[in-house]
Amino acid sequence: MSLIQHPVTLTGPHIELRPLERAHFPELLAIAAHPQIWEHMAMNGGDQDTLASYLTTTLLRRAAGEVYPFVVIDKATGSVVGTSMYHSIFPAWRKLEIGYTWFHPQGWRTGVNRETKLLMLTHCFETLETIRVQFVTDENNHRSRKALLGIGAVQEGIMRNERIRHNGAYRNTVVFSIIDTEWPAVRARLQAQVSL
Repeated sequence: MSLIQHPVTLTGPHIELRPLERAHFPELLAIAAHPQIWEHMAMNGGDQDTLASYLTTTLLRRAAGEVYPFVVIDKATGSVVGTSMYHSIFPAWRKLEIGYTWFHPQGWRTGVNRETKLLMLTHCFETLETIRVQFVTDENNHRSRKALLGIGAVQEGIMRNERIRHNGAYRNTVVFSIIDTEWPAVRARLQAQVSL
């Protein structure tokens, strides 16, 4: 049985996370045209065919219980502003990873990412009863690393040559996590940030 029972919608004060559907593809493809989104990603989502294929595969993987992708909706406008996903899900070990998170550059440093993480982490620790949530990012993605530290995630280490990026460069990947005993402090910190 899958850890996450479809459908799941997570609602905050400014955004709503809804299950990814094919109807969301056009808005995500339009957002993905901004090349700065993909600077530190393994995939080149700016290539429309690559991203469309990836999104289609993601829906198939959700049906198999392997991942759970969300689109992030701006409640004020009703528009899609980005996406994030639960993946690397291990129900027996009560752990998963949050990743494949990307937003329209206009949403960077606006609080959208913090609110997204608050909603997803609350669901993880308080509904799914996970004991560990992991995040990874490119060693050179200092914006992402700073954001993860800012929400209270703990850097655990760096995996060398962990993957090969779309341009053939090797990527060192930084691993962060939040565990269940840290969650109350992380939740308080995120709630204070989101209410700013």
